[in-house]
Amino acid sequence: MPNWGGGKKCGVCQKTVYFAEEVQCEGNSFHKSCFLCMVCKKNLDSTTVAVHGEEIYCKSCYGKKYGPKGYGYGQGAGTLSTDKGESLGIKHEEAPGHRPTINPNASKFAQKIGGSERCPRCSQAVYAAEKVIGAGKSWHKSCFRCAKCGKGLESTTLADKDGEIYCKGCYAKNFGPKGFGFGQGAGALVHSE
Repeated sequence: MPNWGGGKKCGVCQKTVYFAEEVQCEGNSFHKSCFLCMVCKKNLDSTTVAVHGEEIYCKSCYGKKYGPKGYGYGQGAGTLSTDKGESLGIKHEEAPGHRPTINPNASKFAQKIGGSERCPRCSQAVYAAEKVIGAGKSWHKSCFRCAKCGKGLESTTLADKDGEIYCKGCYAKNFGPKGFGFGQGAGALVHSE
C-alpha cells in the first residue's frame, strides 16, 4: 500500500518526518524535537545516543538501565552517585557486609608469618584478591581513598604523607605551598591571621 501522507514516520510520535526536520538513527527516522532520551528527556545526537530495540537513551541512562552493575561500574573517577536507578525500574538489593573468609587450612607460609598484611585504614587483614598497593603499603580496594575527601584513588593519583594517602588536590591544599598565588585558584588572595 502506498504511503500517501508524505515521508517516513517518526520512531517516537509516529507522525510524518520531512527532510528538513529529520534525524536518522539505526535505520529509523525521528523529528529533531522527538530525538530525546526516553528517561531524562535530554536532546540526543550521534555521539550521545544509545539504542535498545526501538528505544533511544542517552548513554548515562542506558548504562544505568542496561549496563553492568556492581563495584567499579560508576560514572568515572571521583564521582559519587546515590542514584540507585529506581526511576528506571531497577530493584536494588543491599549487599551483605564485607567479611573475609577464614581458611582453617592456611598455607605453611601464611602460618609462618602469622597471616596476611593489615590495611592501614581499617586494620583488617588484606588478602590478594582485594589488595591494592600504594605508598608502600597494602590496602583494601574500598579503603584506598583520600583521607580528606574520600575520593577513590589509583596508584598514579595519590600523594602520601605520614602514612596516610590523599588525592593530589587535597594534598596540595593541605600540605602544599601557602600564600599569594598558591592553591586557591586564579587571582584569589587569602588573608590568614
